[in-house]
Amino acid sequence: MEMNGVQGLESGRIGAVSNDTSTAGSKVNQPAFGRLLQEQAREGLNFSKHAAKRMNERGIAFDSQLMSDLEHAVEGARKKGAKDVAVIGAQGVFIVNVPNNTVVTTMSQSDMKERVFTNIDSAVLM
Repeated sequence: MEMNGVQGLESGRIGAVSNDTSTAGSKVNQPAFGRLLQEQAREGLNFSKHAAKRMNERGIAFDSQLMSDLEHAVEGARKKGAKDVAVIGAQGVFIVNVPNNTVVTTMSQSDMKERVFTNIDSAVLM
């Protein structure tokens, strides 16, 4: 299954960034790099290589419904100003860097032995 460039979650989505640059004297109206980055981030969640590997190792079932639920949860966290969020659901926990729109790691329910999350500022229950 391929979602947002992640095929079978073997590796994370790697977005292409345009090499086009504009100079002060250029008459071509090109979007700023920051705007391009924001537009790309809005396309959907990306998965880091680490997160994709963890999902495969831990047998976390992934389908279009889960992707939709994750995107909805992250968008809700974004509206509240979250930067790093733990999205907690029946399939497990997904730690997402909101500004980069990237799932950085995952863990299944059985992997949460200590039940301690660090370096997050928000949590969303799915």
